[in-house]
Amino acid sequence: MEHIKDRLAYLYPKNEVEEIWPNLENRLVEAKEKRLKDRKPTWDEKDVVLITYADQFHEKEQPTLATFKQMFNRYLADKFEVVHLLPFYPYSSDDGFSVIDYKNVNPIAGDWEDVDSLTKVTRLMFDYVCNHISAKSSWFQEYLKGNPEFQDFFIEVEPSIDLSLATRPRATPVLTKFTLADGTEKHIWTTFSDDQIDLNFSNPNLLVKMIDVLLFYLEQGAEYLRLDAVGFMWKEIGTTCIHHEKTHQIIKLFRDIADEVARGTVIITETNVPHKDNVSYFGNGRNEAHMVYQFPLPPLVLYSIVRENGSALTNWAKQLEPAGEKTTFFNFLASHDGIGLNPIRGIIAEDEILGMVEELKKEGALVNYKKNPDGSESPYEINVTYMDALNKRSDDDTIRLKRFLLAHSILLTLPGVPAVYIQSMLGSRNDYDGVSKTGMNRSINRQKYSLDRIEKELADTDSLRYHVFSELTNLIQIRKAEALFNPDVPMEVVDLGDKVFAVKRLLNEKDELLVIHNLANEFNVCDITGRYLNLITGEEAEYAGNSKLDPYQFLWLKPIHQEEN
Repeated sequence: MEHIKDRLAYLYPKNEVEEIWPNLENRLVEAKEKRLKDRKPTWDEKDVVLITYADQFHEKEQPTLATFKQMFNRYLADKFEVVHLLPFYPYSSDDGFSVIDYKNVNPIAGDWEDVDSLTKVTRLMFDYVCNHISAKSSWFQEYLKGNPEFQDFFIEVEPSIDLSLATRPRATPVLTKFTLADGTEKHIWTTFSDDQIDLNFSNPNLLVKMIDVLLFYLEQGAEYLRLDAVGFMWKEIGTTCIHHEKTHQIIKLFRDIADEVARGTVIITETNVPHKDNVSYFGNGRNEAHMVYQFPLPPLVLYSIVRENGSALTNWAKQLEPAGEKTTFFNFLASHDGIGLNPIRGIIAEDEILGMVEELKKEGALVNYKKNPDGSESPYEINVTYMDALNKRSDDDTIRLKRFLLAHSILLTLPGVPAVYIQSMLGSRNDYDGVSKTGMNRSINRQKYSLDRIEKELADTDSLRYHVFSELTNLIQIRKAEALFNPDVPMEVVDLGDKVFAVKRLLNEKDELLVIHNLANEFNVCDITGRYLNLITGEEAEYAGNSKLDPYQFLWLKPIHQEEN
């Protein structure tokens, strides 16, 4: 355990480390003695993640986790090896990301026995909302009352201090005024909203509390831990207050602790930022996150299909360096949040980004904005289901399905572990009623369903939901059966023209796979030569040079070598 104590020395003075170490060491020993169940030693082609809310499906008088387990067992268990349960703790706003109590389950979802029951049928990813806590939490309420135990758990700043360098992911003020029980007014750091109070990690006692939460999640069966908004954890006035070196040190500490207590736990950092900053969370020597979100992928795939041009996607993929030993990318297209735009700034010209945003707005998408250092605002994320982002309102379902499956073929065939959002799996459309009820743009892609309703819609063979679910199921199961889709198998980008995105996954000349995507709603001719097994159709085909691709067609081709005949 001494290496963990040594890690603390990067964060705090020696006397503070010595003060917190006895209690922290005891807590680590306690967790280690529980001999938590073995985790999978590494990822492989079978690891496909489902992203979902714990209350995604509901029935009368049933905890929603029990209902989700029914849905999972009937429809999803053969497709997904890991389930990312979005925050299922008591919360006050932001659909769970304003946590009131880290150690309890939201009563509507059930209790820890329901979570444990789910661990019997799948591996789970928990959200570790480590940057902030709800204003309604007991921690913050005790702080307001003047309880000395919670002093310095939050960041007090005089409003006269210049915070203009601080990175702002929202258009809301960085400070929020609160009145303490004795009548004193304090301005508290709130990066995301006035209900999400940033935690003060410069206080070692706060860190000890948060390590206890991390260990508790491991004890409750979390095999993946998603560190939410982790880039903002350490604040230093006069800096950008994002990607601070001490933030990186805390993540290394979390990884050291997970390796010590439950080896095989996967640490994933959620940092919706440009690529070079995002991959920095792998750490030097790959000693930080095991996975980082591949944030450029959702807007890049969307841009490429909407523009029917894969040049930007191809160039980005060519420059994408392998994640490295014992690390990989967490690939996704849709999530509970919007489609972030910051990750493609520098990849796509700003006028092109703004043009795409305006076109999507005309087709019903909503947009959230961020405040820039000069006081101006710019689009931060597009709020829309991925189905409706790819398509116009006037399109028919045949075209919708083709574009949607094309996008998910790209997701499923790139190096990394793919994750599919439940709304995408269900082929969901924009939920404007949800936006009206909550007043939040993000609710457009967070619709919840009764189990009875969703089962009826999935059984309707004429519905878009049915066809999306069936076709996407087929692609996922083919991917899981092919070893060349292992996240660690290298990728080589193949240039087949501006309207095509193509890659090879290859171990050697005889063990390779060619994946081709026609991004356009027109026929394309590609230079494909040789005899291949089409993994999607199961048929063999001979290609001789100029081969025609149908609109939005994609191929997963495995070469058939002479000795195999």
